[in-house]
Amino acid sequence: MQRYMWFMHDVAPAQFSLEVHNHLNVTYSRKWIGRTAPVAWPPRSPDINPCDFFIWGHFKSLVYATPVNTPEDLIARIIVAEADIKSIPGIFERVRESFIRRCKLCNDVSQQLLL
Repeated sequence: MQRYMWFMHDVAPAQFSLEVHNHLNVTYSRKWIGRTAPVAWPPRSPDINPCDFFIWGHFKSLVYATPVNTPEDLIARIIVAEADIKSIPGIFERVRESFIRRCKLCNDVSQQLLL
């Protein structure tokens, strides 16, 4: 499975180091996407990144539906939100299909610009 897997790095400042890059190169055989990655991609690019265009927004709407009172309350809400998202039938398949559709649209636009 990992032979077909690609990793999209969100380039959070705490994770942007040579050690992280080396680990990703070894773990994913240079098959990862991100700023200064083998496949360069702008940081936090919402046009195609599934985490940015769906997961985080939905996750935050669940966690912060009402004001958070304590760190313990925040942790409990995160755990519940994670379980809620995972329990939606077919959610990750739909996210993956939407991601593929967005990739194809980007390719189509790129091809049209080249004509």
